Amino acid sequence: MDVRRVVTGHDTSGKSVFVSDETVEPVAPMVLPEFQAHLLWGGDETPQFPDDGTMPEWHTYFPPIGGFRFGLFSLAPDTTAAPATPDMEAAVADTEAKFPGLLGYMDPSDPGMHTTDTIDFEVVLDGTIVLELDDGAEVTLHPGDTVVQNGTRHRWKNPGDKPALLALFMCGAAHAAVPGS
Repeated sequence: MDVRRVVTGHDTSGKSVFVSDETVEPVAPMVLPEFQAHLLWGGDETPQFPDDGTMPEWHTYFPPIGGFRFGLFSLAPDTTAAPATPDMEAAVADTEAKFPGLLGYMDPSDPGMHTTDTIDFEVVLDGTIVLELDDGAEVTLHPGDTVVQNGTRHRWKNPGDKPALLALFMCGAAHAAVPGS
């Protein structure tokens, strides 16, 4: 699915203007083609207005403190056949190029589990998705359901028969070490 992104900004006199109206195509890592993301907007610093509506600079998939990200992601049903095992070196390079820094947050000993230095706000737009926490606790989410994720270790699963689609907004946050971890 392609997504339309309309962006506003300010002209030199401070008047509100439409800056762009364009289609954003999804991005998918070769190692997980069932995961697609629309990287719609982001910045590594707190925005300052008025601005001209130009995309702020950002360098990693997850934002630093003061940074933010906005996008959509879809996850295919768990029953979707896994792709043929790719060249892992190429797959890692592909994922790093498309989602810089993402792999550093993933737990290689527990596929899909990850912990980020962010507060994530998700809204389920379509399908069914399960949010699993590190102790195995789960909640099933449906269209209209929301999640506020406060830097917790988690993974997503799709027990449904069609892709689940979520809107996502992330804010960078400080994440202190947890005693005993």
